[in-house]
Amino acid sequence: MTSLHPRAGRRCHNALNPLHSTVYFSPDFTAELAQLGVEDPRAAYFAGRGAAMGAVGPGAVAAAFYNFNHELIAEHLPAVWDTASPEAVLAARLRAVDTTLRRLLGDDAVASPEMAEAAALALRAAEACTRHARPLYAAHADLPVPDEPHLAYWHAATLLREHRGDGHLAALLAAGLDPLEALVSHTATGKGMAPRWILATRGWGRTDWEAAQSRLRERGLIDAEGELTEAGTALRTELEEHTDRLDRAPYEHLGAEGVERLTELGRGFLTTAALAGAFPENLTGKG
Repeated sequence: MTSLHPRAGRRCHNALNPLHSTVYFSPDFTAELAQLGVEDPRAAYFAGRGAAMGAVGPGAVAAAFYNFNHELIAEHLPAVWDTASPEAVLAARLRAVDTTLRRLLGDDAVASPEMAEAAALALRAAEACTRHARPLYAAHADLPVPDEPHLAYWHAATLLREHRGDGHLAALLAAGLDPLEALVSHTATGKGMAPRWILATRGWGRTDWEAAQSRLRERGLIDAEGELTEAGTALRTELEEHTDRLDRAPYEHLGAEGVERLTELGRGFLTTAALAGAFPENLTGKG
């Protein structure tokens, strides 16, 4: 055991995960997928994130992604694989990562000793990730580690992100939150995705959202205004703490000093990317 703070892994994840996600907001990603013939942005996202699992259908993606409407996914999968193979999609995604990180961070940062250090630290942490009951992590863990440090850093951030994400889904199931209830309650914390983004990208309608709110009210988790009650706040807190416990091994393996340094480096890269416009405006919040 190390002297790791209980939330140290979460803080590190919060520094690495957003940079991982920049590729899915990037015009470079949609351009690369369009060159393969995948022109619908939703199809591109499902293919890009799901390709590590192979030519899967909508059921597998709905299970692994959790908060998307199965009907939306089924509009694009498995048909997308007739246009582009998983192998072609993965290669296109990596090209998009390269272009995106160079554009957001600059060539100097991409080639810096700090990037190489961050990649080494993140890969070391990922050595302690486990495959069982973690389908998205396990699929990505079977992919080769890219040679270039900035691509290796993104790959390692992806491993850590999907490892934590798979564990978080187990925590959501244990808490009895279905996909949309999970989204509604997270948005109510003020830290989740804004409702308009959810409704525009996850395949749910306003009536679905309101029905989920009603179910949460019946459980006493949100009030009439859609704000978390004391019980709702306690549930969301326990969810994150449960996720922390399930995701502790990589950061224990890296050690307290390594986690602190990786978090510092990750925050630096993330700040640079955010200032360069990596993320859409008003992505999070209650409005």
